[in-house]
Amino acid sequence: MDLGLNGKRAIVTGASRGIGNAVALALAGEGARVCVTARNAELLDETVVAVNAAGGEGMSLPADLTELDGCTSVVEACAAKWGGVDILVNVAGAAKGGDILNLDAELVTDALSLKSFGYLRMAQAVIPHMQANKWGRIVNIGGGAGASPARGNIPTSIANAMVLNTTRALSDAVSGDGILVNVINPGLTNTQRARDVQQANANKAGVSVEDLLIDLGSKLPAGRIAEPEEVARVACFFASDACSYVFGSSVYMDGGQRRSTP
Repeated sequence: MDLGLNGKRAIVTGASRGIGNAVALALAGEGARVCVTARNAELLDETVVAVNAAGGEGMSLPADLTELDGCTSVVEACAAKWGGVDILVNVAGAAKGGDILNLDAELVTDALSLKSFGYLRMAQAVIPHMQANKWGRIVNIGGGAGASPARGNIPTSIANAMVLNTTRALSDAVSGDGILVNVINPGLTNTQRARDVQQANANKAGVSVEDLLIDLGSKLPAGRIAEPEEVARVACFFASDACSYVFGSSVYMDGGQRRSTP
């Protein structure tokens, strides 16, 4: 299937590693031009090299997406280099956890600042470019915690809940302009961040992080956790011409963990 991504101009946030990195490389493999952003300039430079090697054209711009100026600077630089923006994939937004009974409210504020507000500001900045072309794709990477909170993940849950609602509202606002806005909600995914988060649990259990992740995955209907590249392939579909009639939708990539309907 030709996804129609060759030559498209994309921005991927949180692209220095993990799911964001995988999305950038997947888009590049389809011939897209990809502007990658995150805070770590050195890792972004490595990502650009990989994007170019994968068949795309890369550029990087380190930025703090908790600030409006950081968001607008990325969009303006991409548009200046390539004459516009066709695709935005919002990935940046790790959050710390903490038990609800002694949770520091500042952790919720931090999660909202990067993920929820950052996603919204990036979308607001790219939409005028997409409206000018009557075509655009915005793909938000949320998470299952937005619909299924637990006592230890409230910062992530609240941030993702806003992402889910923002996706729907943005879709309603711009669907008439040929812009599709959708959200992917991964479950536990085989990223460095997942290993970092699970390290304390692995130490407590006296096992390696790899063995712990295998064990956690074995309890899912899928029998394993997701790979970043699997999430990236769905993101590419949502970002493509092939995705032509999916508006404001949420796809859960959690290995069957989610039991409610829809």
